[in-house]
Amino acid sequence: MDSSIVLFGPPGAGKGTQAGRIVQATGKPQVSTGDMLRAAVDEGTELGRTAKGYMEAGELVPDEVIIGLIEERIKLPDASGGLLFDGFPRTVPQAEALQNIAPVSMVIAIHVDDESIVERICGRFTCASCGEVYHDLFRPCKVEGVCDSCGGSEFKRRADDSEETVRTRLTAYHNQTSPLEAWYENQGLLRRIDGNHTIDQVGEAISNLLI
Repeated sequence: MDSSIVLFGPPGAGKGTQAGRIVQATGKPQVSTGDMLRAAVDEGTELGRTAKGYMEAGELVPDEVIIGLIEERIKLPDASGGLLFDGFPRTVPQAEALQNIAPVSMVIAIHVDDESIVERICGRFTCASCGEVYHDLFRPCKVEGVCDSCGGSEFKRRADDSEETVRTRLTAYHNQTSPLEAWYENQGLLRRIDGNHTIDQVGEAISNLLI
């Protein structure tokens, strides 16, 4: 298996958007543990039931659950050229476990201040029909109450996008995930990116790292 890339930052930092650009530039499949966990919750699997309580409370899912997901993922054929890990690892023990099963060549850390994160996440909503994502401030519907893409009029917000839950997630992030920076910096793999700029500016900064 070729070396992989790790992309991390607080919830709402824009990891998902930038991950898509990195996939295009490198050809490495994106692995988002958040998406994998939400899918497991929706399907009602044993893993999903275990993770649901933690996710709804804004707490991090236990390491052994996440690592089990990753171990299964790297066995798939498309992982042979390396993967882009989006939101994993979240803790130093997860990073140590990853080091034992998949080599990492670069770690990109996106930095965004807490108040900006709360504003970004709490304003998100999606079209119930097609899943198009909007934001109260940054990307409202062109016609209020009407989806730009499909014309639908029903929208939903994720239960874990409340301000209380977001702040709980940020506290968990700072307490458990931030130490990853020091750990990866000691490995000589860490590259920091200022995520307070526009999507294109952040994307350009990351592209410069991949050259």
